[in-house]
Amino acid sequence: MPQTRTQSTFAAPIVEARKWLDGVTFPQDQPLINLSQAAPVAPPPRPMREFLAQIITDEPDVHLYGEVLGLPALREALAREITRLYIAPPSDEPITTSAVTAANIAITSGCNQAFAAALTALTNEGDEVLLPTPWYFNHKMYMDMMGVRAIAMPTGPDLLPDAAQAATLITPRTRAIALVSPNNPAGVEYPPELIAAFFDLAQAHGIRLILDETYRDFLSVETAPHALFQRDNWAETLVHLYSFSKSYRLTGHRVGAIATSPDLLLEIEKFLDTVTICPSQIGQRAALWGMQNLKPWLAGERLEILDRRAAIAEGMAGLTPRGWRLKGLGAYFAYIEHPFDLPSDVVARRLVSEASLLVLPATMFTPSTDDSGARHLRLAFANADRDGLATVMARLAQVTF
Repeated sequence: MPQTRTQSTFAAPIVEARKWLDGVTFPQDQPLINLSQAAPVAPPPRPMREFLAQIITDEPDVHLYGEVLGLPALREALAREITRLYIAPPSDEPITTSAVTAANIAITSGCNQAFAAALTALTNEGDEVLLPTPWYFNHKMYMDMMGVRAIAMPTGPDLLPDAAQAATLITPRTRAIALVSPNNPAGVEYPPELIAAFFDLAQAHGIRLILDETYRDFLSVETAPHALFQRDNWAETLVHLYSFSKSYRLTGHRVGAIATSPDLLLEIEKFLDTVTICPSQIGQRAALWGMQNLKPWLAGERLEILDRRAAIAEGMAGLTPRGWRLKGLGAYFAYIEHPFDLPSDVVARRLVSEASLLVLPATMFTPSTDDSGARHLRLAFANADRDGLATVMARLAQVTF
């Protein structure tokens, strides 16, 4: 019998990497440091947990089905937040461009589902979507399962894609371009002019730009990452994805979002109704409460991530003379070139037993035909503080294969 769609899709990388830990005993003086998954390991702050405990006990509605496209109050709050971040002028002058409204917003069960819903609504089997490489593996996995061809857009030494090069890859079967910024796995922040160039390219060809900004709240700059929401008819081209899970430590509650045209949301609604019926009521209420009450706390979380980013950059001083190269750094990620005459999947597995480090090889983020995958590793540092990262860098400096 032919393979099913899931059988023909590669194994989930995080799950696969965790299997490398089976049977390994780590020394007491060198415990495992897990840098494989981009997720905070701490729970939400106590005030949010107390709020959740209260609504679980006192508000029966949070245990019932909700609206397929999400809690109306959360949709409205996110629309206002997008308007404030991307559209509102720095003064009291009136906004002259069309503000985002709740009709542009859908809440999803995590940002992965947001991508899956958008892709399902936009494509048929045999269609194509352009993905920069290294790519986010879950995007590639879902495309494989849908029978949608991922067209690789190789990036340069700066790990940024090029819109002019992308234009040469567009065919009559192309339905979208998918970008992630700050990037997973490379960490790089796409400049506003680069994002604008890809929007223009998508608009000119009548296709969609899927822009995943899961890690937007951890940007190194305080200005808006782009001005796409200020464009006329932005929603006819842009499919914007966001995650509350990373920002408010709600990964277990699965809360993501889509901002796009109401017409596309009608199609997305069919997918969401079939798969989950509605997003978690409790998670949505937590996200809304976080938006209303945790802005100072989230600002502190951003500064903590920026400090960890700085710790990685500082730690590279001890690795660079040994042949290591930092290629990308930002949000939760460092993308590092290793110095060994071994493919990165072999290096990553040996780091488990020889350095008590779990990181992902770039072979999980690139096509098999892309030799760069064998030379790089991704470090996800959301669950390692400055001292922990100093330990990571010290261990890497001692490794010899």
